[in-house]
Parts: sequence; C-alpha cells; structure tokens
Amino acid sequence: MKKTVALGLFSAGLLLAFRPAPLSPETLKTEALQDLQAHYAEYRQVAQRIWGFAEVGYKETKSSALLQETLRKNGFTVQAGVADIPTAFVATYGSGQPVIGILAEYDALPGLAQQAVAEKTPIAGQDAGHGCGHNLFGTASVAAGIELKKLLREGKLHGTIKVYGCPAEEGGSGKVYLVRAGLFNGVDAVLHWHPANVNATMVGKYIANTSAKFRFYGIAAHAAGAPERGRSALDGVEAMDNMVNMMREHVPQETRIHYVITGGGKAPNVVPDFAEVYYYVRHPNRAEVEAVFARVVKAAEGAALGTGTTMDYEIIGGTHDLLVNETLAHALQRNLEQVGGVSYTPEEAAFGQKIQASLGAPAPPVAQAAEVSPYILRDLGGSSDVGDVSYVVPTVGLMASTWVPGTPAHSWQAVACSGQEIGSKGLMVAAKTMALTGIDLFSDAELRAKSQAELKQQVGSYIYKPLLGNRKPALNYRD
Repeated sequence: MKKTVALGLFSAGLLLAFRPAPLSPETLKTEALQDLQAHYAEYRQVAQRIWGFAEVGYKETKSSALLQETLRKNGFTVQAGVADIPTAFVATYGSGQPVIGILAEYDALPGLAQQAVAEKTPIAGQDAGHGCGHNLFGTASVAAGIELKKLLREGKLHGTIKVYGCPAEEGGSGKVYLVRAGLFNGVDAVLHWHPANVNATMVGKYIANTSAKFRFYGIAAHAAGAPERGRSALDGVEAMDNMVNMMREHVPQETRIHYVITGGGKAPNVVPDFAEVYYYVRHPNRAEVEAVFARVVKAAEGAALGTGTTMDYEIIGGTHDLLVNETLAHALQRNLEQVGGVSYTPEEAAFGQKIQASLGAPAPPVAQAAEVSPYILRDLGGSSDVGDVSYVVPTVGLMASTWVPGTPAHSWQAVACSGQEIGSKGLMVAAKTMALTGIDLFSDAELRAKSQAELKQQVGSYIYKPLLGNRKPALNYRD
C-alpha cells in the first residue's frame, strides 16, 4: 500500500512538473491581435449592415438583434429586453471573478441619411444616418468581447465577460436605466470607446445633462375671425424661449442650453392649441445642471401664466458627468500605442481629402489618422450616459479614428466615413485596444484594485442618483 501511494505521489509530481506555464499577458495579446485581424471581414460586414439599418434610439430592433445573434453564435448567453428596454441586452460568458464589462451602442441620428460618398448625397426615402458612428461602436465592442471569450474558453483567462447592449445614447440615456436596474453590480471594470477623428485615450470630461420636452396647451380659434377667443400654445413656447435666452447672461459660463421647437401648430390662420419645445441643459457639474434646469422650469411656468395657457413637461434624459479613472486610462494608453492608428490606401486618402474640402475649415493632414495622440486631458465637448456607468464601476474608454481627421461628429461627412472602409479600420483599432486592455484587467488583480480605490476616492460620500428620476425609459422620444 505504501509503495502504491508513493508511486501515485511521484506521478502527480511529474504532472505538475510538465504542466505548461500560464501564458504571459503579452503572449495572449499577440494572439488576440492576430485573431481579431483574421476576422476583420466578418466584423466589417456586421458594421455595414447596422449602418444600413440606421435605426434611431429605442427603435434599434434589427441592429440589436444582429449583435445579439453574433454573440449567441459565439457562445454567449444573451438576456434581451433588460431594464424595460426592448432593444437593450446583456450577453454573458464565463463564471466567477473578475467580471469585465464592455459597452456597445448602435443608435443612429435623425435627419442625417447620407450615402457613403464624399459629396452631400442623401439617401432617398431614409431619414436617419450614423453620424456618430455607432454602427462601428457596437460592432467593435462585440468583437472585443468575443475575443476575450475565446481566451476564457481556452482556459487562458479566468472570470466572466459581459457585453452590454446600450440603446439610445443619443439623447435617450439608455445606460442610465441599465445602471438603475443594477446591471453593473458586481462588475470589476468597464471598457468602452467612441468613433472620432483621432486615436486617443478618453481622458477628459463628458458634461452632465438633463433634457425635457415642454408641452403647452391653449385654445384653438380662428386667427382672424375670433382671435380673442384663442390662447396660443405657440405663444407659450416662444415666451418660454425668450425668457430662457435672457437667462443665459445669468448662468455659469460653462452652462450650455439648447432647444428645438418640435411642434408649433399646423396652419397660420388657426391659433395653435398645442405646441412643444425640446430642451437640453448641460454643465460639467451635475448639481449645477439641476439648479439651472429648475430655473428653466420656472420660465416655462411663467410663460404659461403670461399667455393664458397650461404647461407640463416630461424628463427625457439625464446623464452624469464622466469620471476619468486614470489608473485604467494609463493601461489603455499603452495598449492603444501598441495597436497604432489607421493607415489609408491612396484611394482612401483621396476620399479623405474630398471630405476635408467639404468642411469649410482647415483640417489636419489625412495621414494623422495613423498617429496615436499622447496622453493628455482634453475637452470631450458633449454628454454621454457612460458618465452614469463611471459613477458605479471603474470605467475607461478610447477614441478611434473612424472619420477623416478634422471631421466633426453628427455631420453627413461622419455618416459617409462610417460607411466606408476607413470607418471599419478604425473599428479594428478600438476592438484590438479594448481586447488588450481586457487581458490586462483579467490578468492583473492589482490593476483592478487600484482602479476601484480610485473610483471610491472620486465618488466620496456621494450616493448615485439618476438625474432622470424614476421615470420609465422614454421609448418614444424620437417620435
């Protein structure tokens, strides 16, 4: 019996001696880069199909379904319709800690339908277009998630990967509802990216934002035959707009207030009994947003009183500012520099120069798309619901050059680039950088711990509260 036990122990020792050593993170990164590039054509096709769908916020039925199908085919378990949003989903692979999340967006913008050409050429019969490149955004995030899943399946990494399908970033605050539903509880870190005209780590501030639709109700009447019997809802909107415009002199200078009149009547000779105006209020500080928005509400109430109309309003969206996690940002910067930027063919460079000529402003050389920006703080210039995610879990992102240098977001030029090969090349920069950073996060417990300690220090005693309150998702805000 003693001899048998000794032989068993000897055999076990031999197995341990010859067990392959764990692969280094750098070896895994080389493997991931090669595998992602090998599947470039597949991911480009997915992105192009979503570009063609061009579905606006909370209406992204085909886009969401395609990304879900891609993830399921690659072994993910997909929970669809989360947080009371039909087009939101969470795709999961693996088990245990750490849990790494990746954000995916896929909504288009109204009024930006454009062919993938260097001249302004609308698409007949289509309204929306991917002027923020979210067809590329969602696809790259799915690609990075699948690559990390492969390493988990092969036992080269351990833990759980989650890909979050995030609808309606463009004004619908989709991620806020996912945060509110607790879908990021237990997640160790989150990766994201955004299409852009540069390759850079996202080290800067998205500003906080609250948006609402103000609706005025009056009394219809013949504008010439019985004007005294009418009460114009449009007068209410215009009076509100005048007061808010006067208020601009008396708010902190970083404040941004935007509006569009979304309904103002149907005929000049009918006193409008309904009118609507859609407002955004932004500021780097979430508390200042709440304060200024309260003043905008008072202006609306005064306008209704002064015009003999009534008013109500609906909060459409509300997002926090973005917390920059520098621990993760430095790690991502190293990976972005390893991946590099986008190289144009001569034909793509010629396309880029035509796009730049249409901008009406000086632009950097098209070759700048191949460069990676140094690690610097920058003004991100807008708002995003990723800010809310950054308040509950360490979050890091990058910008990848999917558009010709100098191209602004939310433009027909951005739509055209997002449908071209140059956009798909930028998609791969993002997918590769997120995959490499994901490998770091799975492999390095100290990196995760430091990022979590940094977030705790940033948040301090603040208890996260959605700026949009308890309202249900505004599923029809684009109607």
